[in-house]
Amino acid sequence: MPINQIETNLEALTNTIAYIEKNGGNPDTLKELKEERNRLLTELNVF
Repeated sequence: MPINQIETNLEALTNTIAYIEKNGGNPDTLKELKEERNRLLTELNVF
């Protein structure tokens, strides 16, 4: 996957996580989103 696409997905995930944390949501979904965000950060060698 191109770096720009990964960064775009990372940004979208981060915004979605922030929204769910602020407004409440399913904890299982939040956990899955955070795991995906961590995977993308690892793929970008940031985390």
